[in-house]
Amino acid sequence: MINLASGKCVACRAGEPTLTDDEIAQLQPQLPDWQVKEVDGIQRLERIFKFKNFAQALEFTNKIGAVAEEENHHPLIITEWGKVTLQFWTHSIGGLHKNDFIMAAKSDELYQ
Repeated sequence: MINLASGKCVACRAGEPTLTDDEIAQLQPQLPDWQVKEVDGIQRLERIFKFKNFAQALEFTNKIGAVAEEENHHPLIITEWGKVTLQFWTHSIGGLHKNDFIMAAKSDELYQ
């Protein structure tokens, strides 16, 4: 099993295939707190992170933003009082790529 959190995102271009259901099933056990959701026909990874207040949620959001910039792989981020919702998917291919799982694992590490 590969360590997703230590992985690096690779450039992904339109036309590359999305992960298969089997590939998703192999990676998902490493991210037990994440769900695969379908939104407008596109599979996404989603997790809701809980915090004691808005300041902590905002601090986490900023940390996620910094890693997203470094990896050039950006999530949908919803920051609210006491929680942050993240969704990862690869826009250029309209679905899930290994990069999404890498970023989800990195997000989990930041939360710990």
